[in-house]
Amino acid sequence: MERSVCFRANAIGMLSALSMLTGWSVVPAAAQDARTPDFEAIIASPDRSDADRQTDQRRQPAKMLAFAGVETGMKVLDMEANAGYSTELLARAVGPGGVVYAQDSAAIVERFVKDKFDLRAQKPAMKNVVHVIRDFDDPVPPDVSGLDLITFFFAYHDVTYMQVDRTEMNRKMFAALKPGGYLVIADHSARPGDGTMVAKTLHRIEESTLRQEIEAAGFKLAAEADFLRSPQDPRDVPVFKPQIPVDEFVLKYQKPL
Repeated sequence: MERSVCFRANAIGMLSALSMLTGWSVVPAAAQDARTPDFEAIIASPDRSDADRQTDQRRQPAKMLAFAGVETGMKVLDMEANAGYSTELLARAVGPGGVVYAQDSAAIVERFVKDKFDLRAQKPAMKNVVHVIRDFDDPVPPDVSGLDLITFFFAYHDVTYMQVDRTEMNRKMFAALKPGGYLVIADHSARPGDGTMVAKTLHRIEESTLRQEIEAAGFKLAAEADFLRSPQDPRDVPVFKPQIPVDEFVLKYQKPL
């Protein structure tokens, strides 16, 4: 018994010394678990709207939040928040100790969102949300930096047919993340060779085109997910009211340390 205790003490001491030498932090598993929200419980929250529950069926939000690695206390920027479906989920996940900046341009709010976001913002779950009305190529308030996560869900294709400097937009997102922070981006897939040509008509974008633009800003691909893939989708029809599920890609990029 004495030898076992001594071995354990020596092992802990060695790990602590190694962590100091290498810059690692030895974090107990329980502490890590405490930072990971219960995504299924968030999705099942009784105060969520029926409309959002309908959207859940095609978005698979629990898988998306888990893939994004959302943790309590995070600082998150949600690009093109629109009516706030994803913003609300992120706000619930980061909790009162975190913050979600919900970005949209004034033109998008005026033409499409109108009062939808403001109505959602009245919910208690949205208390930690800051609505940011800024152009896409300058989406981050000057006093915001060191973001843990940026999400850009099913909207990157939209900015390709707007008067947006995407190179500048991607550069600004990169700069706003802390080193090691993540950009999680999902969109509707177009056929090879379509590039951005069908973005306005079919609301799709070729995955390789999006990858090239994001990676040109310095982002490094960390992971990709297939839970929204639909190989049977011919990818030649608009994504609204599809006859079969739309093929969608989900990519996780990291700002290098």
